[in-house]
Amino acid sequence: MQYRNFPMVPRVVFGNGSFHQLGEILMPKRKNSDAPFIFFVDAVFEGQTLSQQIPLLFNDQIIFISSEEEPKTNQIDVLVKKIKDSYSELPSGIIGIGGGTLLDVAKAVAIMLTNEGSAEAYQGWDLVKKPAIYHVGIPTISGTGAEVSRTTVLMGPEKKLGINSDYTPFDQVVLDPNLTQGVPKDQWFYTGMDCYIHCIESLTGTYLNAFSQSYGEKALDLCKEVYLEDIKAEDSRDKLMMASWHGGMSIAYSQVGVAHAMSYGLSYVLGIKHGIGNCLVFQHLEEFYPEGVKLFKKMQEKHQITLPKGVCAHLSEEQFNSMLNVSFGLVPLWENALGKDWKTIMTRERLLALFKKI
Repeated sequence: MQYRNFPMVPRVVFGNGSFHQLGEILMPKRKNSDAPFIFFVDAVFEGQTLSQQIPLLFNDQIIFISSEEEPKTNQIDVLVKKIKDSYSELPSGIIGIGGGTLLDVAKAVAIMLTNEGSAEAYQGWDLVKKPAIYHVGIPTISGTGAEVSRTTVLMGPEKKLGINSDYTPFDQVVLDPNLTQGVPKDQWFYTGMDCYIHCIESLTGTYLNAFSQSYGEKALDLCKEVYLEDIKAEDSRDKLMMASWHGGMSIAYSQVGVAHAMSYGLSYVLGIKHGIGNCLVFQHLEEFYPEGVKLFKKMQEKHQITLPKGVCAHLSEEQFNSMLNVSFGLVPLWENALGKDWKTIMTRERLLALFKKI
């Protein structure tokens, strides 16, 4: 049997205030004064304390990016061109500061600075040929697992699909729970549920093995503590950050499932953010994840989260077809969820009926 030799994030620092060590961490990686560090930062931090604490030197640059929309392949292409046109040599590194969107942008740009063509050409599995430049991930919200995963999810002209490669993971991650203070409650819930749903899909999938199970079970336990028990805010931040890390690790050697496949379709057609998309789908998946959905609804009730209704009520046949095509394109997810014969289980009619419930 051929086992996958997956890369891990080689260096990680965890702890309240660890963000302040960033300058010290980056200094040995600085090639020279003409090779800047480029910081992609969530636009919500523009003019805020966090952006003023970024350790800029020489011609380093901060680029603020809105996280209101999912990252797009053409957006990555524009950023790469801008960087190449602005500097005589490649940057010393790319740093992403924000949620899953910003982390994915940073990973994608780091890859595309050394690989030719458009980001669109690399959507898929193991298509990247050359190592990315040095890149660092600093999450300011917990749950997506983007800080540890080997994928960078992008919206392309044809599909929503990640650049899944051994060159995608960050070279360095800074996990500072202090940075997650002040996240709006609904966003905290949706992103945390992304982690929770990762765990449910990984732990019930056909790809499950002892490696993914050990991480998935720990992440699931942490999610239950955070969303079902009454714990101190500081403990909650620490535990959710670790749940996100372990949840991301759990799918490195397995896969996600039905909710993520459907959420990609929703997102592609309607532009719905990944976290809330997962929640919109997952609430209707009792037949696949009975215990998981039951617990999800308990968490939702405890935190008084109301999900939008009628999201797919007025979609055209063309839009539904596009949604189905994007979802069905994610073969490994379906195979993990339903086994090798997944096509006989999940027909177009059955999937369409599920989408129409949302």
